[in-house]
Amino acid sequence: MKLRIKKLDLFILKSFLLLFSGTFFICLFIFMMQFLWRYVDELVGKGLEIGVLAQFFFYSGITLIPLSLPLAILLAALMTFGNFGERYELLSMKAAGIPLLRIIRPLVLFCLFLSLTSFYFQNVIAPKAQMKLWTLLVSMKQTSPELDIPEGVFYTDIDGYNIYVKQKDRKTGIMKDVLIYNFSDGFENAHIIWATEGSMEMTEDKKYLYLHLYNGEQFENLKSQTISSNNVPYRRETFREKHIMIEFDGGFNMVDGGFLSDRSDSKNMIEISQSIDSLSARADSIGRSMYTDIKNTTYREYKVTEADSLQIAHGHFIVANDYDSLFNAFTLAEKEKALRFSAERISILADDWKLKSIQISDTDKKIRQHETDWHKKITLSLSCLIFFFIGAPLGAIIRKGGLGLPVVISVIIFVLYYIIDSGSTRVARSGEMNMVLGVWMSTFVLAPIGAFFTYKSNKDSVVFNIEVYINFFRWLLGLRPSRHVVKKEVIIKDPDYTRIYNDFTDLSNRCQTYLDSHRLGSAPNYYQIFTNDGPSNAIAEISDKMEGLLEELSNSKDGPILNNLNNYPILSTQAHKSPSDYRWLNILSGIFIPAGLFFYFRIWMFSKRLEKDLKQIIKTNNIIQERIKIESADIKPWKNSN
Repeated sequence: MKLRIKKLDLFILKSFLLLFSGTFFICLFIFMMQFLWRYVDELVGKGLEIGVLAQFFFYSGITLIPLSLPLAILLAALMTFGNFGERYELLSMKAAGIPLLRIIRPLVLFCLFLSLTSFYFQNVIAPKAQMKLWTLLVSMKQTSPELDIPEGVFYTDIDGYNIYVKQKDRKTGIMKDVLIYNFSDGFENAHIIWATEGSMEMTEDKKYLYLHLYNGEQFENLKSQTISSNNVPYRRETFREKHIMIEFDGGFNMVDGGFLSDRSDSKNMIEISQSIDSLSARADSIGRSMYTDIKNTTYREYKVTEADSLQIAHGHFIVANDYDSLFNAFTLAEKEKALRFSAERISILADDWKLKSIQISDTDKKIRQHETDWHKKITLSLSCLIFFFIGAPLGAIIRKGGLGLPVVISVIIFVLYYIIDSGSTRVARSGEMNMVLGVWMSTFVLAPIGAFFTYKSNKDSVVFNIEVYINFFRWLLGLRPSRHVVKKEVIIKDPDYTRIYNDFTDLSNRCQTYLDSHRLGSAPNYYQIFTNDGPSNAIAEISDKMEGLLEELSNSKDGPILNNLNNYPILSTQAHKSPSDYRWLNILSGIFIPAGLFFYFRIWMFSKRLEKDLKQIIKTNNIIQERIKIESADIKPWKNSN
């Protein structure tokens, strides 16, 4: 038995690993292409070497491994168990007495290992790779593009130079009507070169641009700092051939990535915690500094010494609180001086407080960024397990293998996860939501879904039965099907019209009695609805009696009677009384006002509909009774059969 289980575990692991290895590299490739698409403008036209591009793809692939793992696990689990269900292998396992939780046990252990691997990558390897990747991206951005001077416009990407080419031969590289403005020595000492044709090339070290010019002229300003005249002397030179060397660094140079050390995604959890502590201390220091400055300046307390109090007591000093009177006692010059001083003081204080508030806001933003990245390392690792508990049971339920339906379902679930995660994280980083709640929102939403699918699959319950959901919404909204009675081809027993006639009379009396004793059309009492002790069987009895009569009359050969049977409504027996048959559940519904109001108006709607239904039953009963009188003349149903 043990050996059989081990062989089964190996079979399940082998089936899963074959699909997981393929889906993982596919998902990693998709995420890398999406990442490349974001930075394609920084790479195109830079003439980057193969080694530089290889580093870029290597580091980006490492950083994207934790994001690729959950999607790969979800897709592989869906396909694996979909294949098992499609080939009836899962049915055979369950028929042998092996529950679903035992079947998925080896894969749960493997996904747990992948979760730990993902956490290790995020906490140890990914921060270093992120630092290398961002350093590489910044270096790529600062790399000069390959020189390609367009026709008919001035090219200004070379510092100190403007180059104009009227016409250019793409095959030979010969340029026609070349105009060069050299401002490298300043505008006052500009060099202007014109040539009928020319060509250019880069030096081997890609540090200089080598220009070959033919049949042209050069103009050079000779203005010096000692010359103050407006007439600027210049020098003119005519040449048949001229060669110019222009400094132009077109190579790739790796920048120092020290300035990226403050990024939270380039740190492990310990470093993030240390950064949060230092940032919090910095924010507290700025806050205390602001408090001290404000307390000592704008809102300072004036302390009166003992000597001052004695002077005030003897009338030598007067303490005035009427500042308007003091201001009005000033001369015009003193008023102007006081207002100017106050305005300057207010401006200085406003600028100082604004600067400090910006510093605090920036520090708080960095703290939230670090905190979200700290929690992200945990939530992204847990998503591997959550996605497995979604994918495996869902694959067992849908029983569809291959790449069709599983891929569609996987994409929908992952997009849902991505929208929830990115949206709530963004709100948490902005400070508009609790940080822990925002980062863990996707986990809180998807974990119950995974538990629900696992429970349903383990119980072999149907999840995607559309009829179940249709019936639920019909019940919720009070929708009901219409009655459809047709003439039977073969009738074994004819209806007893005499008894039925009298039963219809009794049914009408019951309906009328219920209408007289209940105010169905009026607004119900809110308290009575949600404190109802138990169900009422009156309408259920009316419904059972009506359905029995209709079942017997459906054997009739009379067409008008059969047509009138379709006019009988299908009664809802308890919907007009209370939300459920459980008193405690009714009380809870009533206490929770939004749900209570919904059920209140729903019950009112059902009460008014029941009133109509009972009147319709009485009316239809009378019609059928009259028809029975006409068609059964030999029977006297209006007389009591007793």
